[in-house]
Amino acid sequence: MKEPKRILFVSQQIYPFLDTESPIRLRNRQMPEYFQSKGFETRTFMPKFGEINERRNQLHEVIRLSGINLIISDSDHPLLIKVASIQSARIQIYFIDNDVYFHRRKDIVDAEGNEYKDNDERCIFFARGVLETIKKLRWTPDIICCSGWMSALVPLYVKKAYHDTPFFSGTKVILSLDNEEYTTPFGTKFVDKLMVDGMLQGDVRSIAGLPVGYEDLMRLAIDNSDAVVLDSPSVNTRLCNYLHNSGKTTLPYSEEDNKDAFYAFCNSLISEE
Repeated sequence: MKEPKRILFVSQQIYPFLDTESPIRLRNRQMPEYFQSKGFETRTFMPKFGEINERRNQLHEVIRLSGINLIISDSDHPLLIKVASIQSARIQIYFIDNDVYFHRRKDIVDAEGNEYKDNDERCIFFARGVLETIKKLRWTPDIICCSGWMSALVPLYVKKAYHDTPFFSGTKVILSLDNEEYTTPFGTKFVDKLMVDGMLQGDVRSIAGLPVGYEDLMRLAIDNSDAVVLDSPSVNTRLCNYLHNSGKTTLPYSEEDNKDAFYAFCNSLISEE
């Protein structure tokens, strides 16, 4: 019997774990269920923001997956993995947690509406945490779908840090572009912080030594993705122009329910092999 295809969803925000319902949060909740109904094996990850109520959502730590330490800025940061189920959909959501980066803290901004100064390191920790957990699960995805700028380093790590390892060698990466941007650029040391074994300075030449704004980060993500989905009717115009000039395979935005179109889009990438 042929093994089912595997798809990994890496999402910055998913309803109902973040209470306010939005089209993006709802879509990130529905897509794993839809692909599972089509016979795919799915895994879904999001950050364990402090505003997520662990008791109400019945989160519990997965001890066998926790315990990895990720070094960022010469400091060890323990990786905690938690999981919760959406019973009605029969799917599980894995959460990337850490006492410094996520515990008791809201999503992107604090209670006064100010963006956290270490959002750059939180972005790095989330992306690396997802990939290290997937490796520990020994679960190689055929496709990785990245939603939200906090997932934007996943394409870079898959294509550069792991380019010569068999684990992700056949994995296709799809980036979703939406209209939710951060406004405070990451500092000029961002490249130093994100570097890991297997990467070269040339891999991040476009952002080296510069304040890294939202557009800079997403252009880097586009460069390292196999395909891109427009997930909003109002995606940054300059990014749209950059995407068009890149020649990347693109699924346009649609106001209609696009689950079928997205499913066909993903299958077309797999069938290219």
